Formats: sequence, C-alpha cells, structure tokens
Amino acid sequence: MGILQTSQFKMPALQNYLLDHAYDEMFASAEALHPHYQLLLNHFTSLPPAELQRRKQAADLSFLNQGITFTVYGREEGTERIFPYDMLPRIITAQEWETVERGLTQRITALNLFLKDIYNEGRILADGIVPREVVYSCKQFRRQMVGLQVPRNVYIAVTGTDLIRLENGEFVVLEDNLRVPSGVSYMLTNRRVMKRIFPQLFRSYNVRPIEQYTQLLLSTLRSLAPEGRSEEPNIVLLTPGVFNSAYYEHAYLARQMGIELVEGRDLVTHDNVVYMRTTNGLRRVDVIYRRVDDDFIDPLAFRGDSILGVAGLFNAYRAGNVTLANAFGTGVADDKALYAYVPDIIKYYLSEEPVLKNVETFLCAREKDRKHVLANLDKFVVKAVGESGGYGMLVGPQSTAAQREEFARRIEADPRNYIGQPTISFSRAPCMFDDQLEPRHVDLRPYVLYGDKVSIVPGGLTRVALRKGSLVVNSSQGGGSKDTWVLS
Repeated sequence: MGILQTSQFKMPALQNYLLDHAYDEMFASAEALHPHYQLLLNHFTSLPPAELQRRKQAADLSFLNQGITFTVYGREEGTERIFPYDMLPRIITAQEWETVERGLTQRITALNLFLKDIYNEGRILADGIVPREVVYSCKQFRRQMVGLQVPRNVYIAVTGTDLIRLENGEFVVLEDNLRVPSGVSYMLTNRRVMKRIFPQLFRSYNVRPIEQYTQLLLSTLRSLAPEGRSEEPNIVLLTPGVFNSAYYEHAYLARQMGIELVEGRDLVTHDNVVYMRTTNGLRRVDVIYRRVDDDFIDPLAFRGDSILGVAGLFNAYRAGNVTLANAFGTGVADDKALYAYVPDIIKYYLSEEPVLKNVETFLCAREKDRKHVLANLDKFVVKAVGESGGYGMLVGPQSTAAQREEFARRIEADPRNYIGQPTISFSRAPCMFDDQLEPRHVDLRPYVLYGDKVSIVPGGLTRVALRKGSLVVNSSQGGGSKDTWVLS
C-alpha cells in the first residue's frame, strides 16, 4: 500500500477532508492512500482551480444538452432538474469486484428460485424458512400469479441491488430493487461524460468497459421471448409517459436498443395477443420491458382506475403470448421485511453461504424487535417496507423529537409496514466542491441481467449524498452520482 505523507493533508485541496471511523474510498488512514487512488489524487490536485471549473462547466453543459434530468415530486419549487454529478470517479479494484459479482450472481439466482417456489410449490413456506404471513401480507404479492408458469422460470430479468461498504471496507447489501430499478442511464452517461472531460486520466487507468450494457439488456430480453417467437421477437419498452421521473431513461434505453418506446395507449390486446399500433396497422408484441408498476399496468387485473396500462395484458401474459420483464409480482421479493430472510433463502436453494451479507434488520411485526426499535429510534434508520427513493424513512440520529414521535405512532399503528436497521456510517468517497476535495457518503447500485445467463457490467451507479453529513443518497432527496471505475 502506498504511503501518503501527513503533510499532504496540508495541501489546499484537502484542507476540509475529514477522516473518521467511516471507510474512506481514497485514504486508508491519515498517512496511507489506497494505491489505486494515487494517480487520481495527483491529477486533480495538479489542475489549477480555473481549469477544474472549466471542466465542471463542460460536464454540466454536456448533461444539460443531453437532457439528463429527473423530477423531484412533492417540492413546490420543484420539478425538472439536471442530475447532480461529481467529477471524481469512484475506483473499485478487480479483486473487490470479483466478490461483488459472485455475490450478486448468487443473490439473483436464489431470488428467482424463491419467486418460482412461492408462486408454485411453496416448499420454503412449508419448511418454515420464510413465514407465510411475511409473504402473504406483502402488498406486492400477486395472487393472480399463483400456479402460473413464467417463461424460462425467469421472474427477475433486471435487478439493481444497492450495496454499501461497512467500516471495515466490506460490501454488504442494503436493498434489492426487483421491480423497475432505475438509474442505469445515468451510469452510462456518467461514463461518456467522464471520458470526454478527462480523457488522459481515463486512459491512464485500465478501466473495464460498461458501454455494452444496452446490448446485453437487449440480448436478455430476446432470450425471454415466448416459444416459437424467438427468431426476431418484437420488443418494446413500456413507459408511464413523459411525466414520469425516469422518462429520460426510458427514452434513452429504447433508443440505444433500437426498440419502440410505447405508452399503454399504443398497445392493444386481441384474443390474448398484444399488438402495437403503427402507421402500417397492428404489429404483434412479444416482449415488454415494462417500466410501469404492477398496480397500473392492466386495469382489468389490477387497479381499475389506471390509464397507464393495457387492458387485457395479464390475460395475454397468462396465455404465454407475451413476456414481461420483470414478471408480475416480483415486488414481494424486494419487500424490506422479506429482505431480512434473503440469507436464509440463499442457503435454502443453493446450499451456500451468502457471499454478500445483509445489514442487520429488525422487523417491527415481531414484538421483541418492535420494542427494540422503538426504544432506539434515535439510533436507528426506520423504513417503510414498500417505499423507495428515500421516502417513508426516518434517519434517527438526524431526526427531531417530533419526527421520532410521529414514526413511533406509525409503527404502533402498522408494525408490518416498518423495519429498523442500525444507522451505518457507510463509506465516503472524495468529491469536488469548487477547488476542494471533501468526502461524502456513497453507495453502489450495480445492474444485474438474468436471462439465459447472468450478465453484470463491471461498475454501476455510485450515488452520492452530496449534502454534508447526509446519509441519504437518493436523487429525490438531494443526492447525486459519480462514475464508477472497475479496474482490470
């Protein structure tokens, strides 16, 4: 390991750099630098402030011109914003990535087996590994899927798994996102902008490519086409429309894959077959990469007031005439209460120890756990089991007494809906603020594809809690992102 002299902390760019018990992605200690960050530190600290500012403006302009924005719901001022971006890449060594890749492959394999099991034989429930009430009380459990055979037994084709690093540097799983995980377009765009803004630095590192993601996604979707439709299947991306916060991503992915971007009104079903309206008439659809939640995707099967979906879609799916990625009902496996059982699920189906551990989780539905969480609200992170995007969450150490009282009432009223986890000071990575380097908490969301094989591009979306001291990385809560470099 390379040694960084303490005197380097006296460098102007590092005057505000904080090291404490949290794992630092760049510094092993005040005297030691993780060797793979040496070149990066040298590069950024050698550039004059004016040059750094010029490159930052060039990056901002690139994001603006590409329309890379997102929508923040529930803010009066708020609406469409450029996705915040930090110029310093996060670097992961080949050895670290090998562990992450093995762990993610193991996890998606086990979760697919779990979904097949609970919607068919129910062995894991009968054996008492996962309590029936945890599954059947989940709002994302779809009784319509019971006994239904899914093409190639693939329930989850696209996963975005949130990882964090503990104080010892170990990666652990914080959340599974198995419904419509977003953010991959930011991962790809971050890389493109980074190569343009810092071409020399990028060439100096042996960074593994990620640009093949969209073609891997297309290949995965093709592999899931219904029997007899696998030669040239017609694949579409179904979006809720332009007002959805991730619409940019939907359009981007459809364009990159060369497939049609459609809304519910563009599709119609007839005799349990799905067709797309075109200027040349109806064209059959074989695979739908859907970015619409279960509740809204078919008003005949789910919410009757939805105008985003396609009437009759579930019947076409049940008849085996169209494939959806991801399948209906996958949300039961990323319920935050079910998350606590994933290590047991892996052992049950694969007879293996989990490569990537979970964060310790207390289920408020259990009386003993609930009492413990309520007694330690100022120390815990409390999450609603069905929420995402940083909503429905209490970060105890950063909360007020009134907020804790409010969450205590919510937990008592509906304990099944909440879990508690110890507040973890997960890792920080260096970020650029004007001409200063300061550490901010980061997580990592790699994207996993599961079709005829498991594919994981080396990297993912590193999300950054840009507000000083914040532990919330979600873009909807003031977070940003940075490029992730996995080294060969």
